[in-house]
Amino acid sequence: MPDNASKKTNGLSYRDAGVDIDAGNELVERIKPAVKSTKRPGSDTEIGGFGGLFDLKAAGFKDPILVAANDGVGTKLKIAIDSGVHDTVGIDLVAMCVNDLIVQGAEPLFFLDYYATGKLENDVAVAVVEGIAAGCRDANCALIGGETAEMPGMYKEGDYDLAGFCVGAAERGNMLPTNDISIGDVIIGLRSSGVHSNGYSLVRKIVELSGLAWDAPAPFEDGVTLGEALLRPTRIYVRQILAALKNGVKIKALAHITGGGFTENIPRVLPDTLAASIDRSAIVASPVFRWLADQGGVKADEMMRTFNCGVGMVLVASADEKDALIKELKSAGEEPLVLGELVERDGDAVVYSGELSL
Repeated sequence: MPDNASKKTNGLSYRDAGVDIDAGNELVERIKPAVKSTKRPGSDTEIGGFGGLFDLKAAGFKDPILVAANDGVGTKLKIAIDSGVHDTVGIDLVAMCVNDLIVQGAEPLFFLDYYATGKLENDVAVAVVEGIAAGCRDANCALIGGETAEMPGMYKEGDYDLAGFCVGAAERGNMLPTNDISIGDVIIGLRSSGVHSNGYSLVRKIVELSGLAWDAPAPFEDGVTLGEALLRPTRIYVRQILAALKNGVKIKALAHITGGGFTENIPRVLPDTLAASIDRSAIVASPVFRWLADQGGVKADEMMRTFNCGVGMVLVASADEKDALIKELKSAGEEPLVLGELVERDGDAVVYSGELSL
């Protein structure tokens, strides 16, 4: 047996095992300006401690109920990684969380992120965090902390994953949905920016079948690549909905149209006795959905339960409030769509009429 066979290996460092503490410290310094740019009343955006702080009283709340949400970006991340575009998925991460809070009438207050990778590439991580900060600014939500995990052996080279955690608040008595949702209430839709962050396993399969590369011209949109078009970030609906609520327009319920589309998400905010009657011809489907349906041979019913099909948020209001709500939404730059009304449930929780324009 060689003399050195029994010798212990000495002098190893954490970097030798694949974790670079210095790179992590450098990342914290590089993202500090982006984090500070999200400061809002009640927040402390000085990162580096063991926990983030938030002062509800300083934020103006008197008797708040806290609402929490967490989410990720799903396999949309794979497109970002493969196409080398990392500055938009952070916006998606924030949007998926804050839109889930606003549907309960809660104002998003603070956000924390989790970024995990096999080997930390600071330029990529900075781009992701700057996207997160941009989303937080849009939602007026403070980025008060996060975690970066470098885990060699857990991820393939270049891969990373994201998770987001957001806390919001609403004054007691102002939560949604309300308890007076009734037959005849109107269903109004707010337009999406595209596919948002759901259904991307099917999107990627369709792109694979098409034979197109991510840097190929998008076949449904001029002037952008396929990757750029499919990475367009999820819309954040917080400011316009909060403005409507604070201006006295009564909204009875909201539904964030994410995974499961219309078919699965709208029933989550309805009483068991009511169904949503949706006129599919009222939906203005953007070209990306027409391309996906055509290229993948995806039927209308499957489109409606997989994608948002051009509507990222659904609002329910009384018929008497419809005009005031539409006026308020238009003043915020929206193009609201009247999609249908609530009816007595007799079977399915969402019933469709009309043809989806694909």
